[in-house]
Amino acid sequence: MDVINCLPSPPQILRLAMSLLNASVLGPRCLAAEAHRCPTEFDVHINEETGFFPPRPLARLPAVFRIWETALEEATQSLVLGDNDWDANKIRAGERWRAKIVSVSKAFMGAFEHVLTSTCQQWPVISTDILQSELRLQQRAHMVLAWLVNFYVHSMPPSSTADSILVPRSLAVPLVEVSRALQIAPVLTFADTVLWNWELVNPSLPVSIDNMRFLNLFSGTEDERNFYVTSARAELAGVEMLRIINDYLNLPKVTDMTSISKISRDLAKLTGVIEELSGIIQSARNVVDPHVFYWEVRPWYEGSQARGPTEPAWIYEGVADSDTFDLSGPSAGQSSVMHALDIFLDIDHKLKDRRSPAPSVNNKRADLGFMDRMRRYMPGKHREYLSYLAATPRPIRDLALQTPALREPYDAAVMALKKFRDLHIRIACLYVVTMSRTTPPVGSGCPVSALMAKLEEERAAGRGPSRGTGGNELALLLKAGRDATRRAAIRIN
Repeated sequence: MDVINCLPSPPQILRLAMSLLNASVLGPRCLAAEAHRCPTEFDVHINEETGFFPPRPLARLPAVFRIWETALEEATQSLVLGDNDWDANKIRAGERWRAKIVSVSKAFMGAFEHVLTSTCQQWPVISTDILQSELRLQQRAHMVLAWLVNFYVHSMPPSSTADSILVPRSLAVPLVEVSRALQIAPVLTFADTVLWNWELVNPSLPVSIDNMRFLNLFSGTEDERNFYVTSARAELAGVEMLRIINDYLNLPKVTDMTSISKISRDLAKLTGVIEELSGIIQSARNVVDPHVFYWEVRPWYEGSQARGPTEPAWIYEGVADSDTFDLSGPSAGQSSVMHALDIFLDIDHKLKDRRSPAPSVNNKRADLGFMDRMRRYMPGKHREYLSYLAATPRPIRDLALQTPALREPYDAAVMALKKFRDLHIRIACLYVVTMSRTTPPVGSGCPVSALMAKLEEERAAGRGPSRGTGGNELALLLKAGRDATRRAAIRIN
């Protein structure tokens, strides 16, 4: 081995020496690591290289819940958006499917008497008590029920007079029960569409993007399937970020030369992973058509009042205070891996810290609570993991401020994340803002008459800013996130 070539260069040695001096004098927060908790306690799987994905696909629910699984299979095969005005057969199929949920025979009720909590003339309200000790089955139940709710709501013909949309108790009650057990919002989430919505192509092989097949689709299009594949690819690439974060938390100390050298190398690796993520989201353009996504896929994701407060709210029958629930729908903002990266790099989305340059007027107008609110749509264990990361007594940015040798690699990671968000803005502009000014394809099964009238009315009045699927004003939100990232950099002004 060439020992000489393994040693740091003289300038590196000088920087490391200065870093040690500064860290020892200026580093009161750089304490020895507290008792480190294993990520698997939070249902985060680094060793299995699945991260926030379960290590194995979710098994189907027990036979008593077969009615839910069967209904979801039927929905994916035959339902279309409710304001479809071109296929009478699909409209009738939706009517028959919804009718089965709101009515049920007495014979069926008797067969399920031992598990019912209600005997109203609709689908039975099946108790989820037997799932209480089974995390994976609870996740499966949430996924199935959440998809059923969105199929039920969005396959209904639109009403211009309704103040609310009633979700039947047979769906609402068990969905709220499992949501409370999982500490997740009782609505379709990123976890339901990406993290839990897959099976293995070859069960004998490990989890990988090439060995995953996504199960449920609203539109039945390859564009929707590719959208989930792209999201999954980013999640799996993020496992390396989680490993870097975990290594940092495991360091017994961070002020010696060996630790500083390792942290510097890991920050360089982190920069590479963020750049990989940028490439992944850019690749979506090749496999997900913006027009198909906007008109045929995205409407299915909308939650209660996602288009604005004047839209009908969802009311969960048989559930108290359902008007206070988080029901926005799935969003990329619910990806726990991106939240973990923000926490690790100390990105200040709430504008609490005084950093340069000062926030613009538009930054201050953005939804500063968006990231926190999106965490309520994550599984509770993942949210606990983020809280655990945020509680570290030695934030990486503070260490970089006190350690000259770490400032450049830290800033490189921050600026890579800033470039990622620049790219995200361009992608969102293409897929949402630009597409909102187009017209839907004829005969595609997407909204035509009712939605087009609404769009024309909003355009004529100068209203209707482009919103994300969570109901936020998209441009303001994304630009504020990008600028908050930029302000975390130490040396780059």
